[in-house]
Amino acid sequence: MNILKKRSWELPEREATPEAVFMNRRQILAGLAGAGALLGTGLGIRPAFAEEDPSAGLYPVKRNETLTLDRDVTPEEFTAKYNNFYEFGTHKQIWPAAQELKIRPWTVVLDGMIDNPQEIGIDDLLAKMPLEERLYRHRCVEAWSMAVPWSGFALAELVKLAGPQSGAKYLRFETFLDPSVASGQKQSWYPWPYVEGLTLEEATNELAFIATGVYDKPLAKQYGAPIRLVVPWKYGFKSIKSIVKISFTDERPVSFWEEIQSSEYGFWANVNPSVPHRRWPQSSERLLGTDERRNTLLYNGYEEQVAGLYKDLGNERLFM
Repeated sequence: MNILKKRSWELPEREATPEAVFMNRRQILAGLAGAGALLGTGLGIRPAFAEEDPSAGLYPVKRNETLTLDRDVTPEEFTAKYNNFYEFGTHKQIWPAAQELKIRPWTVVLDGMIDNPQEIGIDDLLAKMPLEERLYRHRCVEAWSMAVPWSGFALAELVKLAGPQSGAKYLRFETFLDPSVASGQKQSWYPWPYVEGLTLEEATNELAFIATGVYDKPLAKQYGAPIRLVVPWKYGFKSIKSIVKISFTDERPVSFWEEIQSSEYGFWANVNPSVPHRRWPQSSERLLGTDERRNTLLYNGYEEQVAGLYKDLGNERLFM
């Protein structure tokens, strides 16, 4: 006899939003976007939701039904206009500036300690990958949160494509560098380009994800088009945007924020309500769109899936 054990992030089917209601909500939002109701500033800037993308025909993709949420998906009109993207500015309303990013042609370099080094175009990469939608909680170190329907593929699939060699221990991610379109990269006190890192074990965890779409469409530019990392058990700054290079190495990468202020931003940056940031308590979070306060969950609610990655790390600073 099989005994089924419910995971911590699964909800009873009776609590799920009926499909007809959810699909009707999507249709309403799509209609509003098409009618120009979400233009925002009214300054004549192109709406982020109308940006053309050659991969548009790939979406929507089938949802991974094993991943559910303990909250409603945050409406797109909030997540698309409240973003951190320091390449384009330090404020949250950077979505108009981010439209300057050129997403075609776009290539991703895979190099380092791998058997299959290559530079691959984003559309060729998408053609090789099994795309799916995943509903994930997203927690910012600034103590706000959202719930997002990302589309893309498991990072483990990209690791498989690269073929890491036996000595590879880390993945080093790097974003684009082009100050001519990203004015924030003209600020010389930042260590451009943006760099992040994961261990190979983290990268092949079932939750680690490469997002290429969101809300049934290709990624809008302010989300990190055309390809970004999503690691939902970590603070949001770990989920690097607009990736151009992934290197496999035996040396731990020094991330962008770690290089700026290592006392506040460590390599691991796992979510923990009991470990405050020097400037923000982390015990609760503000839900984007409603401003509801909720208690922060250890590993952002994904403890069951990821806690084992860190059990033998001794005195490592795991949570900030």
